[in-house]
Amino acid sequence: MLDRIDQHLQPNLKALNLRAMRSEVLAANIANADTPNYKARDFDFRAAMAGVMSAARLGMQRTSPSHIEQRGASPGMPRLQFRAPVQPSIDGNTVELDAEISRFSDNAIRYQVALTFMNSRINGLRTALTGQ
Repeated sequence: MLDRIDQHLQPNLKALNLRAMRSEVLAANIANADTPNYKARDFDFRAAMAGVMSAARLGMQRTSPSHIEQRGASPGMPRLQFRAPVQPSIDGNTVELDAEISRFSDNAIRYQVALTFMNSRINGLRTALTGQ
């Protein structure tokens, strides 16, 4: 039964984790807005979410303790890409502060939405289990 509950919550949990990762990347861009030669980075959330969901279905399982554990980058983790600036800076910095703040705010709102959906699913499960 717990595995079914886990399966029910996995998409929302994965979305929350990716949103948190993206917040860190965007916050690093904002923090380095004045750093010479800093290159702004980001990742495509939709592609990352699709990758994480497909990796969950296709992941390797250890069926014996003698099997070698998989190491290295997870196949479904987001791939950071450099962003091409609209207005290049003289010092080589590609962070456009207004655009980064806008992306960060949009991501924060979407994180809150994903959190609300997760809370709604948990409340639905609680109602189903308690019968209220």
